[in-house]
Amino acid sequence: MSNPLLEKFETPFESAPFSKIKNEDYKPAFIAAIKEAKDEVDAITSNPEAPTFENTIEAMELSGEKLGRISAIFFNLNSAETNDEMQQIAQEVSPLLSEFGNDVRLNQALFERIKKVYNQKEQLNLTAEQAYLLDKKYKGFSRNGANLNDEEKSKLREIDKQLSMLSLQFGQNVLAETNNYQLIITDENDLKGLPSYAIEQAKTDAEQKNSEGWVITLQAPSYIPFMQYAENRGLREKLFKANGVKAFQENEFNNEENVKQIVKLRHERAQILGYKTHADYVLEERMAKTPETVLDFLNDLLVKAKPFAEKEIKELSDFAQEIDGIDTLQRWDHAYYAEKLKQKKFNLSEEELKPYFQLENVTQGAFDVATKLYGITFKEINTIDKYNDEVITYEVLDKDENFLSLLYADFFPRAGKRPGAWMTSFREASNVNGVTKRPHISIVCNFTKPTKDTPSLLTFQEVTTLFHEFGHALHGMLPNTVYESLAGTNVYWDFVELPSQFYENFCYEPEALKLFAKHYKTGEIIPQELIEKVKESSSYMEGYQTVRQLSLGLLDMAYHANNLKEIDNLQAFEKESFKATELYPEVENNMTSTSFSHIFQGGYSSGYYSYKWAEVLDADAFEFFKETGIFNPETAQKFHKLLSSGGTVEPMELYENFRGHKPTPDALLKRAGLVKA
Repeated sequence: MSNPLLEKFETPFESAPFSKIKNEDYKPAFIAAIKEAKDEVDAITSNPEAPTFENTIEAMELSGEKLGRISAIFFNLNSAETNDEMQQIAQEVSPLLSEFGNDVRLNQALFERIKKVYNQKEQLNLTAEQAYLLDKKYKGFSRNGANLNDEEKSKLREIDKQLSMLSLQFGQNVLAETNNYQLIITDENDLKGLPSYAIEQAKTDAEQKNSEGWVITLQAPSYIPFMQYAENRGLREKLFKANGVKAFQENEFNNEENVKQIVKLRHERAQILGYKTHADYVLEERMAKTPETVLDFLNDLLVKAKPFAEKEIKELSDFAQEIDGIDTLQRWDHAYYAEKLKQKKFNLSEEELKPYFQLENVTQGAFDVATKLYGITFKEINTIDKYNDEVITYEVLDKDENFLSLLYADFFPRAGKRPGAWMTSFREASNVNGVTKRPHISIVCNFTKPTKDTPSLLTFQEVTTLFHEFGHALHGMLPNTVYESLAGTNVYWDFVELPSQFYENFCYEPEALKLFAKHYKTGEIIPQELIEKVKESSSYMEGYQTVRQLSLGLLDMAYHANNLKEIDNLQAFEKESFKATELYPEVENNMTSTSFSHIFQGGYSSGYYSYKWAEVLDADAFEFFKETGIFNPETAQKFHKLLSSGGTVEPMELYENFRGHKPTPDALLKRAGLVKA
């Protein structure tokens, strides 16, 4: 039987033939592709010729292409379109991939060849990108155990295998807990305060689950509006607590032991490799470089932000006391009263904004901004195979109408899709020896679905989320690089959020909003007064939001920058970590860590600070655009250069080339209202 994953993709742009792939194809494809990749590595190590850049470094870069392609398809779908069978396959193939990764990284003969090329790099007359690739390959081996003895290598292999399984199980548990909970409402009075779109969505969810009444779930488009608008305080508390015990209940999906084991094994791994902590290991390859720098950065921002946050919560508490006689404001009250106070202060509500943000228009707006900045265009095409009928596919063309990229857009929640929003790729860009491969990029979100009567209307937060992920997508679509491993978002982790957070800024600019913020019924462009209110309210609750984000960054560092042998009580550990950032009374049996997918499943361990770090960069970068005009062609061209360079230049050098100086936090603090403008 032929296996579509192992054959050449005879499809438009060599895109993935999703409709031909069956679950039973995956494991045999992985096994065959791992064997092929091993043979390619063996061919490099057994080459009788002296090691050169071409026969060793470039050959390494080109090896395992089929395995990479299969992995991208399988693991992207395991996040966006999974089922029990796929999750079982993931459990079976993850150890095989971990083992293969270590077979390569711990291959002494291969490392000796790489080392020989590395030691003569000054005499090789390499391009800047080749020199960068050589450095990256050498470090990839030396940092991952190539210099260890056999016993240490064996221990490292075992740890890596366990870690791959544990993070997979962590994610599966969070997804199961998210899908398993539903708040069934049968009394219409309990829906008081909810906007019509949220009620309609709850009715649709109930119908899909064959339930009476209305159903509220832990999926963001259901959970957030309920917490923001539902007048029934008891039900808000119930829903909040259900969200707070995700994977922290006495059932098969409890993640406490998984967290403890992941943290313990990461620490052991770092020590085997000669690093003090996991954070020391990770941050060596980040702009921040050390845990001390990260902690200083987070704590310095905390000192500036916390007084503002405390003032905001005091104002919110007084407001809740005044209108509803609430004596002690609780966490499940925050979103509700924050929305009410926002309406009072700015005469602005999400309900008033949503009609101007129909999903299709916002998507087109993200495209139009990119067209104005970089001259690229987007054309929806129906010849590309999809993994779900809801996915929309686009052909992306550069300013000269050459093919630039494929773009997949997957916008709505499903049972098989993990929560949140992300950008990923099914294929990266490369151009080795004249063989040009353009990328296949995907953005995945969980927005409010259209109903029988209403199209998908986005909250303003969802608008910024779409722009955020599209900023990542641009980074992935625009590379002008030779090597795949240096293309697009293959950059330092604390630099990767710059393009995404930078793109969010356009959501607040009248010149950009007028391109896409049109009333879904009348076509009327968003009124200037509403734009002013959006801008005016953009720093509302910024002190609180900043402290919240810093608390997660500090929790990440508490797990990974300390000499942790064991954690006895996860809840006590988390509570201690949050002590400096708490703004509300503690909630019993509430846990963040057990569903903190960013650091225990998503690659952000010792890197959660990078959201705030990148905010410093994005605010400083956008200040430059505001000085010259937000669609200024010369400024846009400079930023295009930063995006298209991928990971071929040190990030700080790349940033300084664009901006003319190192970033400063001044623009961020001013934008956030944490200093006087």
